[in-house]
Amino acid sequence: MLTIYSENHKLHHGNGELMNGSIVPCFEMPRRAELVLERVRDVKLGEVIAPRDFGLTPLRKVHSSAYINFLETAWTDWAALGRDFDALPMTWPVRGMNQLRPPQQIEAKLGFYSFDGGAPIQAGTWRAVYSSAQVALEGAAQLAHISSAFALCRPPGHHAASDYMGGYCYINNAAVAAQALLDGGAKRVAILDIDYHHGNGTQGIFYSRADVLVVNLHGDPVFEYPFFLGHGDEIGSGAGEGYNLNLPLPAGTTFVAWLAALEVACARVSGFAPDAVVVSLGVDTFKDDPISQFQLASEDYLRVGQRIAALGLKTLFVMEGGYAVEEIGVNAVNVLTGFEGRSGKS
Repeated sequence: MLTIYSENHKLHHGNGELMNGSIVPCFEMPRRAELVLERVRDVKLGEVIAPRDFGLTPLRKVHSSAYINFLETAWTDWAALGRDFDALPMTWPVRGMNQLRPPQQIEAKLGFYSFDGGAPIQAGTWRAVYSSAQVALEGAAQLAHISSAFALCRPPGHHAASDYMGGYCYINNAAVAAQALLDGGAKRVAILDIDYHHGNGTQGIFYSRADVLVVNLHGDPVFEYPFFLGHGDEIGSGAGEGYNLNLPLPAGTTFVAWLAALEVACARVSGFAPDAVVVSLGVDTFKDDPISQFQLASEDYLRVGQRIAALGLKTLFVMEGGYAVEEIGVNAVNVLTGFEGRSGKS
């Protein structure tokens, strides 16, 4: 399987995030991608290439121009105030406040274009997130010639909506790839999000559309981040009604129960008959993940890949979460080797 990877992800390494009332070291870090790449090479998964530059236009197909402009200029605005530490929001426009008038001050912009304190911005953040999106776009372009590819994206993307960042995510790589596939001639695309956390951004981007089916299986938002989306009664709206499926699962979900949910998800994808499927590949479903509560073991990811392969569709895997850092390479690549019908190891 072809892997697409950019060294530019290393330009972003947040120093801290707001969690449980404290600023803690970021769980999302460059070593995550480095270990996945190392595992790709160890198992000889296939060629590793750098992405071409597809420009900003594909990003603007799923994100507002104002939001893209904010991401491009946020660090410059922050640093102009003499600050050399991470830019994080401190206030958000909640119910009853004016959410329609874009602010001018960088402190206000950070809150206006985010939904949590988990997406720090640094000097290299824009280049890193831009390159991450180009990795996904290269993967989508490659599906014109091959049946599967792995976009080793970092930072991840599925929490980023059309006009806000959060949860380590800035540009929604899976959504950008799905839109690029449609622009390239696909009539229908499915996004299968198997990350532990609900892909709220992806859901929001395609919620009123019928050309993209979005399926999430994830920790129930009754108890789990991102809390405000991901319930089972969210099925899409307008033209998109019936094209959004959430499969929320309880804390402590075992692989047997999780696999049963994956069967439901895959049945819906098959019924949609897409031209391609984009898999938001999060492996924070792992039993030892520090910020998640499912019970999958490393060997289980082989079966995950096998089941996705049984769909018989052109498939782009887009890297998302997974914060048991030392195991992330084995877990992510086990999905890919399982997809290819190869054995892996725990």
